[in-house]
Amino acid sequence: PLSIIDRVSLSSKEPPTSLTVQIFVIKKKISMISFVLMVNKQGQTRLSKYYQWLPMEERVALESEIIRKCLSRSELQCSFLEYRGYKVIYRRYASLFFIVGTRPDEDVVNIKGENKENELGLLEFIHNLVETMDKWAGSICELDIMYQLEEVHFILDEMVMNGYVVETCKGTTLRVVELLERESRKGEAMFK
Repeated sequence: PLSIIDRVSLSSKEPPTSLTVQIFVIKKKISMISFVLMVNKQGQTRLSKYYQWLPMEERVALESEIIRKCLSRSELQCSFLEYRGYKVIYRRYASLFFIVGTRPDEDVVNIKGENKENELGLLEFIHNLVETMDKWAGSICELDIMYQLEEVHFILDEMVMNGYVVETCKGTTLRVVELLERESRKGEAMFK
């Protein structure tokens, strides 16, 4: 939903001929993704991508605590949890856990400090990410992420930019990845 945040009045300094212009600044209320983690069943992080700056010590502590909480939950429990002001959404696919954390922007937080992020939307984003990676690698597994980490980061970067989901079309995302791989093969052939 759109909301009017600021109403600004601009006027010249001469009172008799003052011209008043009102500008309405409209901001879309969106929470951003703070981090994306891909973790195996043993709790080893295979990919981590942060969209908000955190010191390394805090990242390590946050990651280990969130991973421990997600791995300890049963399949019958909800895939959403709140931890340290983050809304954590996770989903397990085979032996991998895909974890997305979000923290609201200042203008999105209501009076109680509640995060208004849509959990089902982020769960759908996780599913879309997995489907895109499945289409790219056949059937995505832990080894694909470990040995082709750069391509996985590139797919994630095509879908999420600066913490906001910008692309959900699998074809568009994979077309860019295919172009990158094709150009890299041309470069390898040139030097052989």
